[in-house]
Amino acid sequence: MAVCTRMGTVMSITRRGIAAGMLAAPFVRGAAAQERSITFAGYSGIYQDNYQAAVIDPFVRKTGIKVTYFGLPNSAQTLGTLRAQKAAPQIDVSMMDVTFAKAGTDEGLFEAFDKTSVPSVAQLDPKALQPGVMGAALTFDNVVLLYAPQAVKPAPTSWKVLWDKAYAGQIAIPGMPDLVGISLILMANKIYGGGDYRQGLEKGIAAVSDMAPGVLSWDPRPDPYSFITNGQAVLGVGWNARAQLYSSQSEGKLAVALPTEGSLFQINMVEVSKGSKQTGAALEFVNYILGVEAQTAFTERMFYAPTNGQARPSAAAMAKTVATPERMALMMDVDWLEIAKIRDGVGEQWRRRVLTKR
Repeated sequence: MAVCTRMGTVMSITRRGIAAGMLAAPFVRGAAAQERSITFAGYSGIYQDNYQAAVIDPFVRKTGIKVTYFGLPNSAQTLGTLRAQKAAPQIDVSMMDVTFAKAGTDEGLFEAFDKTSVPSVAQLDPKALQPGVMGAALTFDNVVLLYAPQAVKPAPTSWKVLWDKAYAGQIAIPGMPDLVGISLILMANKIYGGGDYRQGLEKGIAAVSDMAPGVLSWDPRPDPYSFITNGQAVLGVGWNARAQLYSSQSEGKLAVALPTEGSLFQINMVEVSKGSKQTGAALEFVNYILGVEAQTAFTERMFYAPTNGQARPSAAAMAKTVATPERMALMMDVDWLEIAKIRDGVGEQWRRRVLTKR
């Protein structure tokens, strides 16, 4: 009887344990799934397609963490979405250019991380960590001139081709608040005698205003690369990495030029949302995308210069990035955090003096 009693006790305990486990299991699985699932906000279109294949899919296979890519067309919309979600973030990790990342930092939208929580940070180029901006640089890029080789001859060597009346009505440029728009003003300010941009951008704004009647679209959709490839435009301004990829796919319809007057170095930052319920998984994701494997893979895939100093893309891939000695020698020294201070004022000038000229 004693044995039976003990067996009965064991069986009773076992049944209670199983029952308790069955009741608890859905909650445990739900919590585990929640902890291993994040949403990443990044650029939409061709960037999303290539980043998903080169970086996100390998990360998911390695870790089992589900990553939902939420595509947005530009940094302004990403920041606006994060502001709207501040009280209850739905986006866990985001990328945006450094000027918008500075604004988000000042507004308390991001969670700080460093090499302790994200070991890959220790491998980054010094330029990847910007004073006063949370997060770290995910990619480096630069502004380039886009053109249709069959229509623009000889191949352009100066930004001033955008002011050539022969191409009026055949130019596609993303205007402000897109960073391409303010980059164009900065370049125009330099080549038309504006001097130090910190002292003002009057010459640049005036020059772009003069050019504005010849611009077919300040909002080319889906992008200026497609406008030229499809024959809707023959000149444009865009980003080197995307331009290199589109050019290689265009069958000679799109080409890329880095004018002799130079270009602007651009930084995209990666951020973790403050208040995210997925902070652990988010930091694991950030560590991977800043790491050697992901940085190398994305440079090979889309020609963004890696921010991880230990990444080793092929020579052929690096030759198409901003990181070549020839391109770096032509980069303007622009402090984007200084630009962030004047962006709103420049945007007002853009609306008043450039858009009204169309």
